[in-house]
Amino acid sequence: MARVSPAPVVLALSLLASSIAIGLTACDAGSGDGAGAGSSVTATGCTPAGGAALPPTAPDGYYVNGNTVCTSAGKPHLLHGVDRPSLEWSSTGANLSAADFAAMAGWHANVVRVALSQDFWLAESPTYAPGYAALVDQVVQWAHAAGMDVILDLHWSDRGDYGTAAAQQPMADVHSIEFWKEVATRYKGDGRVFFELYNEPHDVPADLWLSGGMNESPAYQVAGMQQLHDAVRGVGAENLVIIGGLDYAFDLSIVASYPVQGHNIVYATHPYNNAPDRQPGDWNSGWGYLTATAPVVVTEFGDGTGTCSPVWDQTLIPYADAHNAGWTSWAWFVGGSTPTDLCKFPSLISDWSYDTTNEGAVVKAALLGYDDPAAPWPVSDAGSDAGSDAAADSSGDGGADAGVDAAADGG
Repeated sequence: MARVSPAPVVLALSLLASSIAIGLTACDAGSGDGAGAGSSVTATGCTPAGGAALPPTAPDGYYVNGNTVCTSAGKPHLLHGVDRPSLEWSSTGANLSAADFAAMAGWHANVVRVALSQDFWLAESPTYAPGYAALVDQVVQWAHAAGMDVILDLHWSDRGDYGTAAAQQPMADVHSIEFWKEVATRYKGDGRVFFELYNEPHDVPADLWLSGGMNESPAYQVAGMQQLHDAVRGVGAENLVIIGGLDYAFDLSIVASYPVQGHNIVYATHPYNNAPDRQPGDWNSGWGYLTATAPVVVTEFGDGTGTCSPVWDQTLIPYADAHNAGWTSWAWFVGGSTPTDLCKFPSLISDWSYDTTNEGAVVKAALLGYDDPAAPWPVSDAGSDAGSDAAADSSGDGGADAGVDAAADGG
């Protein structure tokens, strides 16, 4: 999540109210059959035009045709779920368990997005955690057992310098390329695992976002989205890759001029209520336009102003539905000890008994309204050697307090 700016709450709410004029309320949150019923954007469908061949598909997984994500059986599919932080700031995570993922599935989530840090994964890193990859395996198994697909999201990185503390950086780096080679090799046999190549790119030129190069400030060698995509494909992984835009992933307008070349590509956007230029009136030009030609998933969203208002979610979800876009909501985590802290995070749950916050209630109701389950179990046994011992400590605090602070500051 990007840092929440101190924009006046009154202005934010008035801009939200004005979004009604855009016609977003025509679709109720949670309505539709998961394939874009009632949508103002027409789904391409799953049959390639002109008799073209289907793109390669990872085992038991999905492929992209036009603006549609398709199951291996040729059925349109939309991702709807939640974001699960903690493994970006803690090598053991916080409150992770089979029951945790079962509770997400109880809301009818068909996917969970799991935030990661490359520095816990890579053996050369001074903060390398030997049990980290096995714990990620366990998380994937828990999610699959609950009937959910998994987005592995590279959330924190180090600018290609192990002397730099891992955090949300402007863009991926040379270490990120190695991270994705290793992760893609590990999960290329499981098409129900997707790769979100970098969490929230920001403050780099569009050409660096695409192709990489030397960034001026901070000065480091950026790895571009094309390089990260190619790293995944280079090890033979055909899993879906998810690519966020600039401006902390909100801005996908750059894709019109700087598209990533390849296949099975889904684009991501993060529309938070934290800036005057990310309001509903900006969504069409920022990312809505792209849904006509490419799949888009809103992999983070929320209010985050501390008002505890559900209006943002009540506006965003129908807009995504109308544009045949999937979404995962930030965040399935207890992000503070007071209601205000929970709202600023923003959290979907207020405690580890999974009681909802105001925003969580909207998200839960929307999820319960969809009928688009993930691909059927079983899948290939990618990551099946993961030891539950590696996850034994993950039900504890896992540095949660530090992580809450970090996430609130832009993680």
